[in-house]
Amino acid sequence: MSSLATFSFAREHLRTPLTLVLLICLPALFVIASAAVLGEFAQALGGTVAGSSASALGAGWAAAFLAGVLGYFQVASSRGADRRLSLAGFGAGRVALARIGAAIGLALLASAVAYLALALRVGIEHPFHAAAAIVAFALTYIGIGALVGSLISDALAGSLAVALIFLLDTFSGPGMTSSGGISVLMPTRKAADLLTAAGAGQGSPSGDWIGVAVVAATSLVLAFGAFWLSARSRTR
Repeated sequence: MSSLATFSFAREHLRTPLTLVLLICLPALFVIASAAVLGEFAQALGGTVAGSSASALGAGWAAAFLAGVLGYFQVASSRGADRRLSLAGFGAGRVALARIGAAIGLALLASAVAYLALALRVGIEHPFHAAAAIVAFALTYIGIGALVGSLISDALAGSLAVALIFLLDTFSGPGMTSSGGISVLMPTRKAADLLTAAGAGQGSPSGDWIGVAVVAATSLVLAFGAFWLSARSRTR
């Protein structure tokens, strides 16, 4: 039953034409435009990101943004349906598991499209490193989107909040400025380090991989909590 609900939740998003358009077009747009745009911004801010590293970051940001927005709407637009499922005997925990499963599935799909766009655009010297880093971006933003959705129910305000976090994260990330600044506080900092290194054909230390795994796992736990609270909440 949980797997059926997971599939239904994912299909609910994928049958929306706008979602399909974003999944197809956004990764290509990010990867194609990012090399120039991110490079120019980095140069203006004193950073060093350029070329294939910038394109690689574009793939990560595309997957992150899509996963964050879809994670947001899974919470914000589904409270009533999830509450009814929970009251009907499905239980808040099982609803949350189905939601997190759907969110992960959608994030993996977004990551795959972004990875394909990157491979077609510039090629990938470290394919496993790049794929893992892109997936880490997406998994991290599931938590961000779900948390925003649990706090802001208005679709426009919530979408703008996710976009604001995304933009702050993007333009304060590694290689974008001459100093660390607030980048050390950003959740995708380690994933960006991995992806930048993969784009430049370099390896990454084990500490970065551990950091990325911890951040992604924490994000999914927070997302599960947001889904669970949404399913068990009651109207007064």
